Parts: sequence; C-alpha cells; structure tokens
Amino acid sequence: MPEQPASQTRTQVEEILIFPDGRAVKVSGGGTPPPTQRPPFRRSGPTRKQYLWSLGLFLVTCYTTWSVGDSRYSDGLGYMLPVMAILLAHEMGHYIASLIYRVPATPPFFIPMPYSPLGTFGAVIVKQGGREDRKALFDIAIAGPLAGLVLAIPVCIYGAATAMAVPVDQIPSGDFQFIAPPLMKWIVWAVRGDWPAGMVLESAILDAGWVGIFITALNLIPIGQLDGGHILYTLLGRKAHYVAGALIAGALAYMFITGNLTFMLMLFLIIMMGPYHPPTSNDHVPLGWFRIALGCITLPFIFIGFTPTPIVIGG
Repeated sequence: MPEQPASQTRTQVEEILIFPDGRAVKVSGGGTPPPTQRPPFRRSGPTRKQYLWSLGLFLVTCYTTWSVGDSRYSDGLGYMLPVMAILLAHEMGHYIASLIYRVPATPPFFIPMPYSPLGTFGAVIVKQGGREDRKALFDIAIAGPLAGLVLAIPVCIYGAATAMAVPVDQIPSGDFQFIAPPLMKWIVWAVRGDWPAGMVLESAILDAGWVGIFITALNLIPIGQLDGGHILYTLLGRKAHYVAGALIAGALAYMFITGNLTFMLMLFLIIMMGPYHPPTSNDHVPLGWFRIALGCITLPFIFIGFTPTPIVIGG
C-alpha cells in the first residue's frame, strides 16, 4: 500500500472531530474547523436608562406628594414620606419576587400627578410577560399588595391616633375630602371610638394611609394586567375572563345609572390594554392549598378597601 503524503493524512484526520462526550462530527471540506463562538452576552436586567428614569420619576413624585402635603396640611414631609414608603414597598414586593423567579423586570416607575388631590397615581414595574409559570405569577402578583399593606395599615393606625378632630363647617369650601372605605372606618373606630357628629379627622399621615389602602384596592380589581387580574387568573385560569367581562359590564352600568364617572378614565385604560389575561408559560403548575387560600383571602380586600366615590369637594 503506497504511503500517503503527510498533508493528505492530516487532512483526512481533521475531517472527523471527536468530542469528549463521544460524538463524532464530519467537517465538510477538510481542514481545521473555525473555533466555536459563544453567542454574545445580553443583559436581561434593567438598563442604565431605566434606572435613571426610575430615579427621576421617584424624585418628581416626591415633590408632587410633598406639595400636596404642604398646601393641604402645612406638613409636606408628613404626607410625602408615608405615601412614598407605601408605594415603594408595594413595587419592591413585585420587583424582589421577579428577581427570585428570574423574570426580567424594570425598577419601579412612579407616576406623579401634579395639581391633584393625591400627588401621585401609584407606581408600576414593567416585566417581560409570559416568562413566568402559574405559581411564579401568583407570587409576583400578590407580593406587591401584601408588602404595601404591611406599611399602610400601621400608617392608618398611627394617623388615626394622632389626627385632630375638626368641625365639618371649618373645612374651607372647595377643599378635597377623602371618603373612608370600610377598613378605614373600622381602624378609626378601633383607635378613637365614636366621636360627635359633624366632626372629621384631619391628618397628613392618616390621609397618606388612605392613599395606600385605596391604591392597593384599585390594584386588586380582578381584571386584565392588574394585580387582582393576575391572581384571579392563577386561581381560575381562562374562567377569569368571564369575571373580568362581568365586572366591566357592571362598572359601565353603574356609571350609566348613577352618573358617577370617577373611574371612567381608568376603565378606558384597562379596556385599551386588554381586559383579559394572557396565558402563562405553564398554566398547569399546581398552586397548593396555601396559595389558593391566600388568594381567596386577598382578592375580597376590594370590598373593604375600595369606595366608588373616593373624593368629594367640600362646600
């Protein structure tokens, strides 16, 4: 058998690549294959721009809430600090749960509302939907309201204990008055007991607690991409769509009958974003009895934390 040139032998040997796991791959055309290239590393976490936006909106919302507290109670910090703490706790509950489940999410984006009774309309985080399974979605959704209430309820208790009772006729005409939902009434009654008719409690801290309770209740409405919509979907699956449709129809009927258009804008935004919930990456992951019980206890919070006419103008 004639001896083959060394170059030919080398070429023939290099046509077969044997990997450590035993796989053999033929390289077409012979020669040394190009080195394997790893895909470029891509950051899945928040970008620097998102952090800057988050910080900027946080500072602006600090100013708008301070301005409300200063003009209404002459106590800007007394209103701003508890409001921002409650909102931050709510959103960090979502954000930390997203980190635990490795679901990409932005830092909290606060929503300032200058020249408004509240100074803010809460905050949001933006996460990459569809990445979480049923259990992860439940934990991420419920973490926010629970974290916010851990602060909001003590703030309400302290605010009720330190609030000053003033006659209703001393409230300046045109001032905004917050209407207490059932939970707030129970807290005030437990702390202060009954007080004479015609008296109201004035306190920057108490009203800050009211904001925390109210925004938590709004988020727990079981529709679409709200926290309540996420929780209800994990409990009922696609049957949650029937609940969302019934709630929207009921809200429209209520507005038509009573003429109360307080939440018309919010309802419009919910409809535009989509009232129904998209599927998770795995809708069949079991929740377990504890999560099911926790969801069933948390969702009815809207009945004690929400009021259809939250703000009225005195006069």
